[in-house]
Amino acid sequence: MKNRPFPHVLLVLLLSAALAQCQQLTIQTGAGKQTVLARSDIESLPHVKVVTHGADNHGAENHGSEHNATFEGVALKTVLEKGGVEFGQSMRGKRLASCLLVEAADGYSAVIALPEIDPGFTDKQIVLAFLQDGKPLDAKTGPYRIVIPDEKRMARWVRQVTTLKIVDVQ
Repeated sequence: MKNRPFPHVLLVLLLSAALAQCQQLTIQTGAGKQTVLARSDIESLPHVKVVTHGADNHGAENHGSEHNATFEGVALKTVLEKGGVEFGQSMRGKRLASCLLVEAADGYSAVIALPEIDPGFTDKQIVLAFLQDGKPLDAKTGPYRIVIPDEKRMARWVRQVTTLKIVDVQ
């Protein structure tokens, strides 16, 4: 029993599996279809960068700070489309009353109306960020965070995003 590398290897594998699961994002369409995306799936999508003013890891309570931050990630619309959510011509009638419920690991949640995400309705760019100032988001904020540049209050900048769920209001 001199050589006991097995327990260490097992521990590393278990920690790697747990970390990979924490990096997953679940998308649920209005029809109930669920898609689970790994970090590699998300990072393979086209990246976008946004510069925000007064943004940091503490959210709305520091809105007045002078700290500028650069967030990098993927357009929220692109992530949702990867999970089967449709935009464009389908955004009419009852679909205009559909919302995105963003859920976080700590139980926090926020709602974004689907027309706020569709470029047919707005020029606003909402980002699912995974980097801030070129570095991965820390454990308190990441692995994913919603970033809505130019929003007056950062209350919908959900940290530790785990689930994106389409909900019909009607």
